[in-house]
Amino acid sequence: MRKLLTSLCFTTQVLALAALFASVAIAAETEAESSRILIYGATGKVGSKAVDEALNRGHIVTAVSRDPSRITVTHDNLTAVKGDVLDTDSVASLVADQDVVIISVRGVLGRSKDPNDAVPFIAVKNMVAALREMGEAAPRLIHVGGSGSLVVKPGVVYADTLPMIFVPIKLQTEIEGQVLALEYLRSVSDVDWTYATPAKNFTDGKRTGEFRIGGDQLIESKIGRSRISRADFAVALIDEVENAQFIQQRFSVVY
Repeated sequence: MRKLLTSLCFTTQVLALAALFASVAIAAETEAESSRILIYGATGKVGSKAVDEALNRGHIVTAVSRDPSRITVTHDNLTAVKGDVLDTDSVASLVADQDVVIISVRGVLGRSKDPNDAVPFIAVKNMVAALREMGEAAPRLIHVGGSGSLVVKPGVVYADTLPMIFVPIKLQTEIEGQVLALEYLRSVSDVDWTYATPAKNFTDGKRTGEFRIGGDQLIESKIGRSRISRADFAVALIDEVENAQFIQQRFSVVY
C-alpha cells in the first residue's frame, strides 16, 4: 500500500509539473504571437471596435485620441495616449516600437472644399513620412479608407455615381480625400501599407466573423445590397494585422 501511495504521489507531481510547463508554454506562445498595435481614431465607431477586437485576441493596444479621457475601456493590454495624426512630431513619437498602425479617422480641415485638406489624406501622408524615417524598423500601416474608391465599372468608382447634390460638401470633400489617399499609397513602394475598404453601408450589427473579402471591385448581393457591420469590419482589420495578406494592396470587406 505504501508503494502504491508513493507511486500515486509521484504521478500526481509529474502531472502537476507537466500542466505547469504546458501553461508556461502557452503563455509564451501567446505573448510571442501578440502584436503591438497603435490605433488612431480609437474613440470612433470603427476604431473602438478595432480596439475591442484586438484586445480580445490578446494583442497589445495603444489607443490614440486628442482627448484620452474619452477612452473609457480598461484592459491590462491597453494604453490610452494623447496624440494627433495631423501633428508630425506627435506621430513620430508614437510609432516607435509598434508592429502595426491602424488609421481610422474622418473629417476635413475647417471649411475647406479641397480634398487635399481631408483629414484621412493628410493622416496617410504624415504616417508614411514617419515610417520612412524609421526604415526597416517601421511598423506596417493599415488605413481604413472609404467605399467611394471602389470600382463599379471600368474607369468609374462608386464616388462618381453618388448624387452629390444631396451629399453635404464636407462629406464630398472627405470622400474625394479618401480617393486621394488610395492613389497616394499606390505610389508608395518603400512602406508596408494596406488600404482596408468597407462595403457601401456600415451597420451596427453584431460580430459574426462571416464575410467576404474582395479587392477593388464594389461587391453587392443579388438584390443589390452592399453592407458590413463595424464589428465584422474590425474582425477583418485584425485578421490583416495577424496575417499580413494584403501588403501594398487594397482589400474590401462585405457580407
